[in-house]
Amino acid sequence: MSRISIWVALLLATTARAELVDRVAAMVNSDLVALSEVEQRAAPELARVNSERDPEKRGQKRCEALKRGLDQLIGEKLLEAALRELNIDVSDQEVEMGIEDVRKQNNLDAEQFENLLRTEGYSMDSYRQFMRKHLAKLKLINLKVRSKVKVSDEDLRAEYARYSRMESEDPEIHARHILVQLPKAATPEQLEEARKKAQSLAEEARMDGVDFAELAKKKSEGPSAADGGDLGFFRRGVMVAEFEKAAFGLKVGGVSEPVRTKFGWHVIKVEERRAVAPRAFEEMKEELKDRLLRSQLEKYTEQYVQELRQAAAVEVKICT
Repeated sequence: MSRISIWVALLLATTARAELVDRVAAMVNSDLVALSEVEQRAAPELARVNSERDPEKRGQKRCEALKRGLDQLIGEKLLEAALRELNIDVSDQEVEMGIEDVRKQNNLDAEQFENLLRTEGYSMDSYRQFMRKHLAKLKLINLKVRSKVKVSDEDLRAEYARYSRMESEDPEIHARHILVQLPKAATPEQLEEARKKAQSLAEEARMDGVDFAELAKKKSEGPSAADGGDLGFFRRGVMVAEFEKAAFGLKVGGVSEPVRTKFGWHVIKVEERRAVAPRAFEEMKEELKDRLLRSQLEKYTEQYVQELRQAAAVEVKICT
């Protein structure tokens, strides 16, 4: 090989290495987290960020979204390393039992369940892999965290008092929506095209004399289209977070800007608001207990992940 050929080969190799480094978002011990993984995890939030017109704010919000996605992935890498270190495993029988529990909880037969998985982008094999990882992490959390989780009767009474105050202040709402669906692996162009379509529908819905229900029947791509997008009355905690935040932020008769969720882009209209009397303590007791247990479990799990992170070699290479 000539000197020129060697020099060109070295240059190309250096460039390739530089491109690879550019695509690394973080190093977690000896594992790398690719920027493409982070972008995929943060995709719904990044789609909302793209609607920000101010370039400086858009860049700042993009970094914040990427950091949140990266933190999740770093946590997952650390938990996976802990699983390997502790030699925690899940048997095939446990995986099948876990899948069967999910199927029964959703009251689906085998064919319906497989169809549902396909709409969520899973095959049965890939869902088994997901379930195996999920059950292994549950075993790890039970081992390291579960003993710290305790709920007293005093905790329940305090939570009920807080719940009662919130219920008396926070009504339930009756809303309709128009949905613009998105394919599972939507490209940035498809996301923006769908957002523009939803924006146009929001503007049309605000025009004088436009019947939102009729517009939803004609233009919504969701299962509630035949009912004019009617979602009935619902309280907080029922809808996905992004949808709920927008819906409860509207006045009666108000129409939202497009709202992005995993289902697509939504245009929401609030039809009514009404006060709700809180349920009795005994009726709420088990629900409140479950809520407090989940909250504590999340808190102690986060603490455990932070302990793992402090003991690990983590180098973040984006938005620093």
